[in-house]
Amino acid sequence: MKTLVQHATIVSDNHRFTGNVVIENGKIAFISQEPLSAETFDEVIDAQGLLMLPGVIDTHVHFRDPGFTHKGDMATESRAAAAGGVTTVMDMPNTLPATTSEEALLEKSHLAAEKSVIRMGFYLGATRENAPRLSTIDPSLYCGVKVFLGASTGGMLLDEDEVLDNVFKTAPKPIVAHCEDQEILTILYIRARGEYSLGDAPIALHSQLRPAKACISATQRAIALAEKHGTRLHIAHVSTAEELRLIAEASDNITAEACPNYLLFCEDDYQRLGARIKCNPAVKTAADREELRKGLADGRIYTIGTDHAPHRLSEKRGGALRAASGIPMVQFSLPVMLDFVAQGFLSYEQVVTLMCHHPAELFGLSQRGYVRQGYEADFVLVAPHSPWTLTPNKILSRCNWSPLEGHTFHHRVVSTYIGGRKVYG
Repeated sequence: MKTLVQHATIVSDNHRFTGNVVIENGKIAFISQEPLSAETFDEVIDAQGLLMLPGVIDTHVHFRDPGFTHKGDMATESRAAAAGGVTTVMDMPNTLPATTSEEALLEKSHLAAEKSVIRMGFYLGATRENAPRLSTIDPSLYCGVKVFLGASTGGMLLDEDEVLDNVFKTAPKPIVAHCEDQEILTILYIRARGEYSLGDAPIALHSQLRPAKACISATQRAIALAEKHGTRLHIAHVSTAEELRLIAEASDNITAEACPNYLLFCEDDYQRLGARIKCNPAVKTAADREELRKGLADGRIYTIGTDHAPHRLSEKRGGALRAASGIPMVQFSLPVMLDFVAQGFLSYEQVVTLMCHHPAELFGLSQRGYVRQGYEADFVLVAPHSPWTLTPNKILSRCNWSPLEGHTFHHRVVSTYIGGRKVYG
């Protein structure tokens, strides 16, 4: 099969140009800015007026498979990802069973081969039990090591100094850390349960129960360990301006992930959206949100990940203590980021760097993340100046809701390709 993508506006390697891309055997065989005859090709894709971007690499998703498939699974959530221009995801370990062993990693890989329409990688969850043998687990089976410094499902909380030190010392792959200080959280939750006799608290208190100081304390701890051992550390879902400052001032091997949740929402939005924006860490102040947006433009943010975490709407009922934490976002992260371009806040090149180039570099994904000769033909075609409004019938995640319902986006994903094969559109 020989395919020609012609007249596309290609965005890659910090450049934007009109060109033609030849695809053979799933790879980009040739890129030309000169016209090419369509007669010699099996398939011709006319991309006139469309952006051709590398497929988005979302390095932070919860596809719920295995164990929580009533919320979503690799089939439903990968289709949602493809509809958002995402061609590769990295799935978090808090499933059932938790992904903390070679056996669990292999099970997930087999499930993905059967069910997913996109490429998937998997994190190995670090635990007290597996910490002494991290270096003996086959590193080809996982993309990185997930460390939870705050409570999570799956029993992967790590808060003992000796265990954490050993993980940071021996991890053979990048560590991605969820940074919230569990001691601070525990005190606040106990106090809230005592104060609210019905077993719940107003949703607006979520940001007070998981406050900035908990994130900052744990981030300081993770940075100190990474600098002690020279560990490649990526701080997940940064939610505060102070964390961003700490990471920017740390060693070059310590970087920050931003999520749409914290770029779009702040604690003022609980009044409008309630538990739909409840996530961990909690969204913070409008000032924190503004600083994170600035961090996109000035380079302090290294990657965009969604922390895609679908729940049934029935599980989102309640307040700060009862409603489930998590937001489905994988289908909409690229349109969200391209809205920042439409607003004049970012360039297309910056979006591609954050969502494609840097994730590929961070996790060593060779031949992905760029539109380059010899690379995998993973790409997305996007129509600019093509407004559309999100309604529930357009949501492909099994949960079938979004806090962005009613929002009008300015760019539309037309089609998504993996290895030159269309998986959406």
